[in-house]
Amino acid sequence: MRRFPTILILAALALGLGLPPLASAGDNDIDKVNGSVQVAAGQQVGDVSTVNGAVHIAGGASVHEASTVNGEVELGDKAQATELGTVNGAISLGRASRVSGKVNAVNGSIHLAPGAEIGGRLENVNGAIVLDGAHVAGGVGTVGGDVTIGADSRVEGGILVDKPNNGWFHWGSERKPVIVIGPHAVVRGTLEFRREVVLKVSDSAQIGPVKGATPEQFSGATP
Repeated sequence: MRRFPTILILAALALGLGLPPLASAGDNDIDKVNGSVQVAAGQQVGDVSTVNGAVHIAGGASVHEASTVNGEVELGDKAQATELGTVNGAISLGRASRVSGKVNAVNGSIHLAPGAEIGGRLENVNGAIVLDGAHVAGGVGTVGGDVTIGADSRVEGGILVDKPNNGWFHWGSERKPVIVIGPHAVVRGTLEFRREVVLKVSDSAQIGPVKGATPEQFSGATP
């Protein structure tokens, strides 16, 4: 079956090229237009995609790639996926859920509940990224979003805040993103900032080398 990976959908929107048509679903895939998709608890399916609707993956379910345009993607507690992506929508990972590959969003927040784990890279263009006692193995990236690496969270692969591409991204680009590394959080790898940010680091956190910003240390639960 011919499918278009999430990253191609994101790139198409970002470059203003329009979206490719959805492919027909295979035996174990779910494709939909103008409506939400529900994957029941414990169900195992292939690729799940929709346009103008949300994707809800219930607790304990397993999917391959889950993606949507103009909608949120919700991965329930102890659910699993290979990849998650959305354009114009939030992404949330429930407790002890796992994504083995990447998670990315355009214009949407991303939240990881305690025990959630991402094996690949976590990134968005605009919208808050929050790790709440969670783990990301492939690094965290954003352009205009705030990033909170909450208490006891772990990130390998560093953090990158890239500069806006004025050819297509300009909304909110003058605002300084706020990056918070919480108590006992660990960020391994370089924290690189290619635009001006506010960087606040707990006195009990562990971080790698910092490029492009001066950390402001804080004590207590929050800055």
